[in-house]
Amino acid sequence: MVKKTRNNGELDHATPERFVSLLTKDTIALVLAGGRGSRLHDLTQWRAKPAVPFAGKFRIIDFTLSNCINSGIRQIGVLTQYKAHSLIKHIQKGWGFLGGQLGEAVDLLPASQRVSEESWYAGTADAVYQNLDIIRTYDKHYMLVLAGDHVYKMDYGRMLAFHAEQKADLTVGCIEVPVHEASSFGVMSVNDNHRILEFDEKPQHPKPLPDNSAIALASMGIYAFNTEFLYEQIIKDADTPASRHDFGGDIIPSVIRDYRVYAYSFRDAQSGTQSYWRDVGTVDAYWKANLELIEPVPELNLYDKNWPIWTHQEQLPPAKFIFDDEDRQGIAINSMVSGGCIIQGALIRHSLLFSQVVVRNASQIIDSVVLPEVNIGQNCKIRHAIIDKGCRIDDNMTIGWDEKSDAERFYVSPEGVVLVTPDMLGQALHYVR
Repeated sequence: MVKKTRNNGELDHATPERFVSLLTKDTIALVLAGGRGSRLHDLTQWRAKPAVPFAGKFRIIDFTLSNCINSGIRQIGVLTQYKAHSLIKHIQKGWGFLGGQLGEAVDLLPASQRVSEESWYAGTADAVYQNLDIIRTYDKHYMLVLAGDHVYKMDYGRMLAFHAEQKADLTVGCIEVPVHEASSFGVMSVNDNHRILEFDEKPQHPKPLPDNSAIALASMGIYAFNTEFLYEQIIKDADTPASRHDFGGDIIPSVIRDYRVYAYSFRDAQSGTQSYWRDVGTVDAYWKANLELIEPVPELNLYDKNWPIWTHQEQLPPAKFIFDDEDRQGIAINSMVSGGCIIQGALIRHSLLFSQVVVRNASQIIDSVVLPEVNIGQNCKIRHAIIDKGCRIDDNMTIGWDEKSDAERFYVSPEGVVLVTPDMLGQALHYVR
């Protein structure tokens, strides 16, 4: 079947591939990356949630940005606010490869009080509103508003095609989640044509699907807009004093009745099953999502050459495993170990080590996530833990074996994951006066 494409607001006949490529070329993506992510506790004490390391060598935001590039969307704005230095530095180093001469770029849009000298971003919609003068210069027909703090691989072209075919004003990307988890999401009800009938942001009692009382339809926090419609709605919202200036809490509920608002279900194109998507917004979810990658066939395939995840990483030597004596062997079993690591007569079991981690003689790392530049001494035992970037673990330290003792020094999650940061160890990497 030959589909149609929208070109300067008109519909023209085209092949399916050309249909999607014209749509993505006429789209700007705005990535909301200003949030702290307080549920990650001390992991976001000195960095925004999108800048948190993930999967051995990436940052969380790399997945959203890679989705844009792989989908053919090459004009991207990243809106930053909370403790954005490491995020900005990462984007400058890792995402400057786009062709500026072709109008391609990842532009940084930090909160800069463009509208008022007293006002920072008050909400997700307000973040877009405060950058309207810049956004208008892109002159695109469609706009994707994306969260920068989720892990998934998604072809946004398919969502844009659905949006255009439905002649929608707004399309919300959605997934199915267990009802008992749905209170953390925007929850919607739709008709048989996927048109949204109700939308409730983070409801106390989420409404389940009509045919499955255990499942709710939840927003992924990604939206496709007709650009002029978006401008109209966020200006209207900015002029509403009682608004929280949030897409999920204010914009979407206000337009459902009078405009064409649709839900796009994020499913695998081949099997029709729910696609991989993770909100790594809690310590337990972050730990679990990282260790899922160690499985023989994980749901998230990082080795897919057809959908690469782009990032910045220092030029590092290969990981090294040394010593093969009876009383000390450098071994990693069912683990992922990144470049620059040295495993010096230690045992690594079912763990994920980021770059430049050193683990010394007779230490054991089990079921743990170790972030970059951690130095672990001799005879240490670490289990069921997250060790933050730059930690120095002294000789003979035990973590993850005595919950009561751990809780006196570190953060212990509801599911017993021990989070250790340099500040908790008295190792101040950040100096504030």
